[in-house]
Amino acid sequence: MTFAFGALILIMSLSGYNMAWRMLGAEVHLSWLTAILTQIIALYVFAMLKLLNLGLLLVTYVGVLLFVVLLILLLWGKLRFPFAGTHMFDLWMIGMGIYMGWILYHSPLIHYDNYTQWALIVKFMNFAGRLPTVHDTLITYTSYPTGTGLFITYVVRLLGFSSGAMLLGQFILIWAGLYALFGVLRDKSRGLTALVLCFVLAMSNVFNIAIRMNNLLVDYVLPVLAAAGIAAVYIYRRKPRMQLLTVTLIGASLLLVKNSGTFFVLCIGVYYLYALGHYQAAASWRKRLEHVISLAVFAVGTYLPFAWWNYHVKTTFALSKHEISATAYKSQLAHETTAQIWGIGRKMVHTLCSGSSLSANGILLLNLIVLAGWGLLRFWCRKQNALLKVLFAIDVGVILYVISLFGMYVLAMPYAEAKLLDGFERYMSSVMILALFIAAMAGVVAMDYAMYEQQIDKRSLRSFTSVFTKSAYQTSSLVLAIFSIIMMFSEANGVDYQNQMNINALPQQLDRIMRQRTTLNHDRVLIVDPHANDVANYFTGYVGRYYFFSDKVVGQENFDMSRAQFKQTVRGYKYVAIPEWHRTFSAMVKQVWGQHLKTGLFRVTRNGLVRMQKGKDW
Repeated sequence: MTFAFGALILIMSLSGYNMAWRMLGAEVHLSWLTAILTQIIALYVFAMLKLLNLGLLLVTYVGVLLFVVLLILLLWGKLRFPFAGTHMFDLWMIGMGIYMGWILYHSPLIHYDNYTQWALIVKFMNFAGRLPTVHDTLITYTSYPTGTGLFITYVVRLLGFSSGAMLLGQFILIWAGLYALFGVLRDKSRGLTALVLCFVLAMSNVFNIAIRMNNLLVDYVLPVLAAAGIAAVYIYRRKPRMQLLTVTLIGASLLLVKNSGTFFVLCIGVYYLYALGHYQAAASWRKRLEHVISLAVFAVGTYLPFAWWNYHVKTTFALSKHEISATAYKSQLAHETTAQIWGIGRKMVHTLCSGSSLSANGILLLNLIVLAGWGLLRFWCRKQNALLKVLFAIDVGVILYVISLFGMYVLAMPYAEAKLLDGFERYMSSVMILALFIAAMAGVVAMDYAMYEQQIDKRSLRSFTSVFTKSAYQTSSLVLAIFSIIMMFSEANGVDYQNQMNINALPQQLDRIMRQRTTLNHDRVLIVDPHANDVANYFTGYVGRYYFFSDKVVGQENFDMSRAQFKQTVRGYKYVAIPEWHRTFSAMVKQVWGQHLKTGLFRVTRNGLVRMQKGKDW
């Protein structure tokens, strides 16, 4: 399947589900995300029933069928489609989305965790056509749910398997989630409020700098989906059935993205509980009963897919990394002293208060901006607003998140990593980005209600209290438009620059000497790596396992040994990969077999190493 044809099928399939949800009453800005999450849940069910390949086909072509049928009915006049028009932010999302998607499609995967889990599980599901079992020792993080991986697998089945296609698949999910945030705008034609959201979306990349979008890690996906869930609660505040259905779908999907999605689901649940009482006041016992039932359905519907996953993990794998288990937590605590636990806590507090944490500084700055916004609307515009309440909720949420993060370091992470706060800034960036999105949505809603003309249909260029306010509005809109575009270009160019800087990273080097294997195997492979650190921290081994699709790949840097030892060592492998010239290894090969080798992929024989062609079909 060519890329162009696959892209056409992908667009038609996504559009089919989107159109179906729109016909059912979904809000236009939420419908794309709802369509994608519907596909994820459907693929999850098929995967758990050991029918992933069938599920990928059915989910794809049911979407195409929906698109064709609904399009024919619309053109025939048998259906009326609820069009919403095109606004300024639509053009911004389309333009920036295409540019960023193009950059990502031409990006490699570099980050360590892509090869330990996120890209590896996608490759496994794509070529094996199933979830891993206890016999698939290639997969080590067996307790991680496969939510985003399923959608990315769906995309690469159509576009062709590559690092860029995987990154593009995750970006489509992220961009759909970000687009949902615009649904909170009461008047979508107002440039200022829309551009505030555009600017905030671009600004969020600053706090995502520890990962960026050119990785398949989900630390950015989690806050995006959580913010979309909160937006859904607000958008459907007058449509309780669609509200319940959408937030349950988003909540269930969040738990299937990563185990730590629980915190983000709770954020949605707390706001949903507040919304039921605030927007749908229980004036009668019948209404109260409906609220209780809605909360119960949300809780059960959100948790059931995740409970199924936990059951699958417990019954499939005897021991699983990062498994949610009281037994595992007790075992972890048994190996840590009270002094070690308090040491982790003190280091977390010191890091947050030292001024070196970008996310902690961002939370502080966000507090100042929201306070300033509240004061401006309250005292200058003389309008009551809920920004103080929102800020209080954000700060309480951040504190609870930090406490939960402390629990994760103590209970679920090896002490050697926990004492260094491994990944701390990455984890903190998630809550910072969620806080930023929540504050932005609350801010634009408050701004809209503070405008001079409250009747949307009467707003025009004359709907200002004075020439000064009109000029300030126009100037602010222009400045926000310029900076939101500049910052998105900056992020895209930053990713491109990072790609250029990593041109000699191990994955790029392997791409130059070999073609990835796509059939599971247990072949013993030696990767000769002159970088001792990459070997010591297992980066070389994990990258090799991904490329060779084998659980028996070893990285080695030290070859200071006798000729007999060297010959015995090399003959213990079926293949040898030399992505970068290694002086000692090349010298030993010359002494033992008389061969002059620098880089390449070789098959091991009794008489030496035989070079393999890069385009060889494994």
